[in-house]
Amino acid sequence: MPVTAPRFGAAAVIRLLLITTALLGTLLAGAAPASAHAALTGSDPKDGAVVATAPKHITLTFSEKIALGNDSIRVLEPSGKRSDTGEVRDMSSGSIVQYGVPLHPGLPDGTYTVAWQAVSADSHPISGAFTFSIGAPSKTTVALPEETAGGGLVGALYGIARYTSYAGFILLVGGGAFVLACWQRGAGERPLQRLVVQGWITLTASTLAMLLLRAPYTGSGKLADAFDLSGLKAVLETKTGASLVSRLLLLGAAALFVAVLFGAYAKRDTPLNEEEVKEKKDLTFGLALGGGVMAAGIAATWALSEHASTGLQPAVAMPVDVLHLLAVATWLGGLAALLVALYRVPAIESGAVRNFSRVAFASVAVLAATGTYQSWRQVGSWPALTGTAYGQLLLVKIALVALLVGIAWISRRWTGRLAEKPVTEAAEAAAADEETAEEPEPVTVPDDPARAAQLARQKAAVTTARVKRVRDADPGRLGLRRSVLAEAAVAVVLLAVTTALTSTEPGRTEEKEAGKSETSTAAPTGPVDVRIPFDTGGEDGKGTARIELDPGRSGGNALHVWLERPNGRAMDAPEVKVAFTHNAKEIGPLPAAPDRISTGHWSANGVQIPLPGTWEIEVTVRTSDIDQVTVKKNVKIG
Repeated sequence: MPVTAPRFGAAAVIRLLLITTALLGTLLAGAAPASAHAALTGSDPKDGAVVATAPKHITLTFSEKIALGNDSIRVLEPSGKRSDTGEVRDMSSGSIVQYGVPLHPGLPDGTYTVAWQAVSADSHPISGAFTFSIGAPSKTTVALPEETAGGGLVGALYGIARYTSYAGFILLVGGGAFVLACWQRGAGERPLQRLVVQGWITLTASTLAMLLLRAPYTGSGKLADAFDLSGLKAVLETKTGASLVSRLLLLGAAALFVAVLFGAYAKRDTPLNEEEVKEKKDLTFGLALGGGVMAAGIAATWALSEHASTGLQPAVAMPVDVLHLLAVATWLGGLAALLVALYRVPAIESGAVRNFSRVAFASVAVLAATGTYQSWRQVGSWPALTGTAYGQLLLVKIALVALLVGIAWISRRWTGRLAEKPVTEAAEAAAADEETAEEPEPVTVPDDPARAAQLARQKAAVTTARVKRVRDADPGRLGLRRSVLAEAAVAVVLLAVTTALTSTEPGRTEEKEAGKSETSTAAPTGPVDVRIPFDTGGEDGKGTARIELDPGRSGGNALHVWLERPNGRAMDAPEVKVAFTHNAKEIGPLPAAPDRISTGHWSANGVQIPLPGTWEIEVTVRTSDIDQVTVKKNVKIG
């Protein structure tokens, strides 16, 4: 039974969906630069550290694999002059991802700025900066850009291209699947042909845009660099560049698929004999097989370069991601094709709607299975589901999918009514009116152009009224169109949230980095306070040296030394000296000469501890001209 669908408001509806899609893509891309998926977890020297002598090189440690160029790490003197050689060295070992850059010898004292920029393993740019000082802190004139990597105009354009590439993939794959699996006669319908072709054009244009914008997106951030051939060459040597080029090649094959689907296949709309029926079945099988392979290949270009290719179980995650993308495209793209058919095609069989209902149900089942695995892999724990940006976006996505499934259930009910219910008397009457009106009596067109235009308007009004009467003859069809339109609107928002998830740091990674950060930067609960017994060997030479370092962490500290006799009373001495040594890093001894404040009390301000770790405190006490002793003790300084 055909489902009559007039052209009522079709252009307006499609324009509204396209505008909504573009606006959401713009907001999504412009809201913030992509969150980093690799993070700086450590450096030597540390941020804010003060070292006694200039280090030979700077090292940076990251949470996962990254890509760096020769100018990816820059060390700048207080004046802004480069202090590094520009040669980035891979110092990774086992699971530790570490890179370094040598420094020029003979660097002067002062505060140095380390600026770095890289690309994480899942294709997202990251950047940052920190400072350290040699000898003592100083003022610096270094001005770093306020925008992080992947931000600004280039980041917004790249984000829009990412969103529209997903949208194009969904329309291309989902529209083709709808024709082959649900409504083969639809291959000859112009509106469906335009939908699939527009999907192909959108995906191709977006992929080209991403390829050109990739260099400035991960590098300078300047739009003009999109046409720099040297930058494009560097992009082609990366994993992301190879994926984008592979996608373009597959889209070339997809163009042939579209041409056959809407050419030779569409011409076999009504086979007349057994041989023609067999030929059409063979062609359907060939198109389904070839189209499925191409669709899986295009989906794999995302899986091989983004979230699924890094982290936990990539060998399992990548094929699961491909299945997830194919299920999304089949469901949402088929939904878009059904919406276009209901609003733009004069009639669509209720069997096609039922077929899509079954295909959509299977797609949702695949989405549930693959989505559950992806959620476990990317989120990792229940606290991360609500305590990280990725987990919160995932909850929004789950809510939207649930809403979409609920609306789809309503659509299935309308579909069932169409299948069970015969054509109503009102529909028959309206159809009869329409058939009668198809052969109107000849109308003499007056010579007056104004009168002719008036008659044309009247005729159009009559036609519109007739179309509306046919459209409203069966409330089931009207309900189906409205529910499918609601599904499409929710799907547009769902696509925006899904795109945001692909550029958000996974909850599992964020928690892991937070744990490392807390471990590496944990400060002591209070000042360092230690007691060291001593005996100079002379008369009244026994006692205890109490040393307090406040706040007891890297950077400037206040040092206090108290000398006490065995009975607890203050003990004076002609001379007290203190030194700090980091044996593991071969730093020191760093001397500190405290001044005598009162009987048995010495103090010094601004004692610099270059970096946290285990330090050896060395105290020298002289009680007479010949009686002196040096005692040592290892303490943890945060």
